[in-house]
Amino acid sequence: MTDFLLKSTFSLIVFLGFYHLVLEREKMHQFNRFYLLFSIIISLAIPFLTFEIIKIIPVVQVIEPMMEESFPIATSEIIEEEKTNYIPYIVWSLYALISFLLLIRFGKNIWKLSSKSKSNPIVKYKNANLVLVDEKTLPHTFLDSIFINFDDYNNRNIEDELYTHELVHVTQKHTLDILFIEFLKVIFWFNPLFMLYKKAIQLNHEFLADEEIVKTYNNVPFYQNLLLQKSSEQQTIYLASNLNYLVTKKRLIMMTKNTSQKIALLKKVAIVPILAGLIYFFCIKIVAQEKVISEISEKIKSEITDKDKIRDSYYSGVYVKICDEKTKRNDVTLYENLSLEEKRKYLDFIPEMMIEKEIPEPLFEKMKTKDMAVWINGQVKTKEEIKKYKRTDFSYYTYSFVHKNARSKRFPQENQYTLYTKDYFDENLKNSHVHFQRDTIKIVIANYQTAMKNPVVKKSKADTIVWFTEGKEGYNLYLSDKNDKIDPETTVIFRSKNGATILRKKYKELTEEQKKLIPPSPPKKSKSGEVAKPKDEIIIEISDTEIKKIYAALDNKDLKIRPATAEEIEKFKPIIVDKLSDFDTKGKKEGWIYMKSGTYYFKRNDDNTIDYFNRWGFKVDENGEKLLSEIKKNDLNYRNASKEEIEKANYNKDIKSLDDLDKGTKKSGYLYMNNATYFFVKNDDNIFEYYNRWGFRVNKKGEKI
Repeated sequence: MTDFLLKSTFSLIVFLGFYHLVLEREKMHQFNRFYLLFSIIISLAIPFLTFEIIKIIPVVQVIEPMMEESFPIATSEIIEEEKTNYIPYIVWSLYALISFLLLIRFGKNIWKLSSKSKSNPIVKYKNANLVLVDEKTLPHTFLDSIFINFDDYNNRNIEDELYTHELVHVTQKHTLDILFIEFLKVIFWFNPLFMLYKKAIQLNHEFLADEEIVKTYNNVPFYQNLLLQKSSEQQTIYLASNLNYLVTKKRLIMMTKNTSQKIALLKKVAIVPILAGLIYFFCIKIVAQEKVISEISEKIKSEITDKDKIRDSYYSGVYVKICDEKTKRNDVTLYENLSLEEKRKYLDFIPEMMIEKEIPEPLFEKMKTKDMAVWINGQVKTKEEIKKYKRTDFSYYTYSFVHKNARSKRFPQENQYTLYTKDYFDENLKNSHVHFQRDTIKIVIANYQTAMKNPVVKKSKADTIVWFTEGKEGYNLYLSDKNDKIDPETTVIFRSKNGATILRKKYKELTEEQKKLIPPSPPKKSKSGEVAKPKDEIIIEISDTEIKKIYAALDNKDLKIRPATAEEIEKFKPIIVDKLSDFDTKGKKEGWIYMKSGTYYFKRNDDNTIDYFNRWGFKVDENGEKLLSEIKKNDLNYRNASKEEIEKANYNKDIKSLDDLDKGTKKSGYLYMNNATYFFVKNDDNIFEYYNRWGFRVNKKGEKI
């Protein structure tokens, strides 16, 4: 634990010091935000990272005979009672108690802000919720909620710059950063560095918000004066992004500062050596490994073993042709001319003596009745041909398991058997371990590309070729595709995992890259034993990565999407007017109008006059301005409502139907049910129609029709 605290604390100091001395002064706030967050994560992870570097230390081992004499030694054991140290228990208990209390406070503050947003009126503003509270407060943000004073909102006392400032906190999700650092403070409450990190993170949030305001309104002096006015109200909400947080000279200067891109890039790159240094000092562990050098071991390597003697007898007088691609060796020499090391390297295999092995009777009877892959003396035999033999005719047999990807059309069985008759065994196998049967042996060590150039591989009729590469584990596998030919007229359909068709083409029209996406699948046999006819269609399911490859190779003529014509664009283009009265309603009783200042709703009255409403349900004139003459004294939308009126109008939680709400004599307006807002219109038949806040028609339960 001590090692973790020391390493992580030192890393936090280095990263935070670099931020204050180098990065904070430059206008690259988005980069700085993630630098601060990731520097904390990296600092906490560094103590757990370990990269071992093994250093070989040669040690000469001297083996000498040792003579030991044992003498009895009288010993007496002194048993000392171990005392219990209660200090660690007390410290850990105190730490757990304080952490638990801080965790309760952390959760309580989150609950307070969440409850406040649910218990007060909410107004939708862009991608945020404006929470109208009674207490006098400056705008502050928590998650997607912006808390503002109810009176200030209704009296329009909040400047647009302040709305935009808080909206930046919502859009960029600054609350998540604060929650992250506050949670770490609960765990590491004893480390003051996390308080400094929180201060740096919150100040950087304000830099980001200020930068957006300057870009949007381009009026720095006004915004600076506005912040100075608000800074006098000393109010800070825990866990929230506060408007007046640290209105310092540093923050005001940053609004007018410019940073060179080259300087910013150099300072970003400067982080790399700092990170590398921390990893080198804290994560690199040099492990000394002794390599025992013994004269005896060297002698043992040069000694000739029984296996070497058997090898010399087996390959005596044989010419060895070595083609080693790694060492660039290509020559022919007599076996006796090879060194002991070369003999062991290139000719390690020595066959063992083959002892007669009788075939089990159940297996032999099965070969006579089943279609099995059986060779006799190297030639394939059918079950009818096997019936001509007796089990006692054979002296030896072998079998092997064949994996699915190595099975061929001709031999799809999972096991293959080779039988040897007595005469063949005596003549070819019985003494095969005594001497190599040919006068020359060829040893080839090559990679896959070289192996495929070999004419033996190209001309081979085998369905599968397996070879190994020196110095690598496992085997390489080559599957012949001579039986996997696809008819050029076959239709190939590429589909995504959800069944959508990506491309449909004849096989002959596919590119080479597209053909590679077709997996090899040999034709299956029909029930009659004949090879089934090729399919007219091949359906292939491909991954998202392969879909990108197909789209990258498509020509314009392959794409179903094409640019729209000017006539088509004009047909679907919405009609935008300068005045609402300029819009031709074409006899419609109601509908939507698009004007440069926004979207509006029109409703035709019985006397053929038209009323216009904005998207909040307020009645407007032809220019989109609210009609002040329509404001009534008892209209809750245009005066400060009491808590009882707000509860009655906005939170009809017990109401289950929009028909149950009192609409008075109004022909249109807004209703509130189950914390949601709806718009109602009374048509000519005195029937109410309801719409949700997105303009979709709903039933009396608020469900979209």
